[in-house]
Amino acid sequence: MRDGNSIIENNYEAQMKGATISKILIVEDSPINRQILKKILDDSYEILEAGNGQEALDVLAENWEDVAVILLDLMMPVMDGYTFLAKAKEQKNYASIPVIVTTSSDSEKDEVKALSSGATDFIRKPYHWQIVKHRVKSIITLRETAAMFNLIKYDQLTGLSSKEYFYKMMDETLREHPDREYDLISCDIENFSIINDTFGYDTGNDLLKLVAGVLTECFSDYLYCARLNSDIFILLVPHQDRYPDGYFQLPVDKTNERFKPSRIQIDFGVYHVVDDGSTVHVSCNRALSVIEKIKGNFAKNVTYYDEDFKKSKDFAHKITATMEKALREGEFLVYYQPKYSLATEEIAGAEALVRWISPEEGFMNPGMFIPLFEKNGFITELDKFVWETVCKFQRKAKDEGLQTYPISVNVSRTDLYNLDVPAFMTELIKKYDLEPEDLHLEVTESAYSEHPEMIIEITNRLTDLGFVLEMDDFGTGYSSLNMLSDMTFDILKLDMRFAQNHMENKRQNEVLAFILELAKRMDLGVIAEGVETKEQAENLRFMGSDLAQGFYFAKPMPEKDFWELLKNL
Repeated sequence: MRDGNSIIENNYEAQMKGATISKILIVEDSPINRQILKKILDDSYEILEAGNGQEALDVLAENWEDVAVILLDLMMPVMDGYTFLAKAKEQKNYASIPVIVTTSSDSEKDEVKALSSGATDFIRKPYHWQIVKHRVKSIITLRETAAMFNLIKYDQLTGLSSKEYFYKMMDETLREHPDREYDLISCDIENFSIINDTFGYDTGNDLLKLVAGVLTECFSDYLYCARLNSDIFILLVPHQDRYPDGYFQLPVDKTNERFKPSRIQIDFGVYHVVDDGSTVHVSCNRALSVIEKIKGNFAKNVTYYDEDFKKSKDFAHKITATMEKALREGEFLVYYQPKYSLATEEIAGAEALVRWISPEEGFMNPGMFIPLFEKNGFITELDKFVWETVCKFQRKAKDEGLQTYPISVNVSRTDLYNLDVPAFMTELIKKYDLEPEDLHLEVTESAYSEHPEMIIEITNRLTDLGFVLEMDDFGTGYSSLNMLSDMTFDILKLDMRFAQNHMENKRQNEVLAFILELAKRMDLGVIAEGVETKEQAENLRFMGSDLAQGFYFAKPMPEKDFWELLKNL
């Protein structure tokens, strides 16, 4: 059985297409009167008929969802109109259907009684066709307008305001009270999808309804509160220069008191609404976007939209808008950082690193754009550009008769999800007539921690094709013995911070020595990256590390400088 909202939606859509699907139920014991009403209305509506109140209830049982108006005579045998109104009022499905009472009585008392019994309007006999048509049309229009407004006004799950209504009312509030200050408080349930996956959607819906109630209870001074989508809520509240201690922890605690299947964390973002010409939609987005700063940080659950965050968001929007054009126009360049043998201090390879030299921003550090590109997916297009540039370089070096060395290229997590990397790499080296060993592939260890089965399958295929795989950023916090035993890597790259931090004392040196010994036992090569001093290089050499890269040996350099380096060898 369909609910009332779906009926409203279907009727509304049909009307927009010019359809006339509304049904009118005429409840009248006189066949002649039924025929008169039918003749007045059947050019615009589908007519249903009943000879008394009981027959009308039987008709509604089959057709209530499509009945737009009931025309009801009061004086009928078996069940009169008053009894019908009382019984219909008891039925949830029938109660919202408007009833126009028809009677030959001139008594004002009868009219008042009918209206107090639940009737919507009153028409006297004999029927005037224009009055009947206009009354019916007006009632239907009013009902559908009110129903559509309520459908849009409220979130059907939580009973909070809908997004559209929240935007409307916030806009009106700001315009009517320009002298007052307001804050937007956005709320996001951490890992809500896990609740759905673990306990089911009914439990997830129960949590959403609980959070909705807790928010309106704890932030009792709110003007409007809405569920924008899924597990995202937002409130418009009077501005506070400083929120009291525990203000944002209270709703979290109350939620966990009442929701037992799992511990819940709610993140809050606060945006002080300023009159800078921005739309309500933009203001809400600011309150929502600032939550990014604390996502996954269970030690902190509130953050504020400030000038620094605004600058970072503006910068992100700017480079996102220009990234494709920058790639087309050659603003991205490949730099090469040589790798050296610790035993001989001779060059043994290189790592390809991308740099962006923007006409507006100048030289941009990769940390300024790589994380953003990983989020928006553009990193795959950039990585393909780097891979092809390196292949061109290797092909040119071979054709010129230079000594060539393997060059490592980064393969991001996004690449592994969005691209058939083994097939793409195979076609690429075939295109430039290279060997798989000419192109070492660096895969970050964090990729394994998120999707181990998929990463294992892909790395196995690459190894079978002859590619040399390097585990990048080893030691950054995701390392595990399972990872080392499951994955078919050839080389470990010790993260710069790991290599530096473990030089400080004997215990840390022991950890580093253990990893190097383990790598040897597993027949894995080791590259220490981020080596900046002679002491670090000598210590790593003593411990048995094979290769190193870092400022002590050479900084990343443009292609022409690396070309000259190879020529001078």
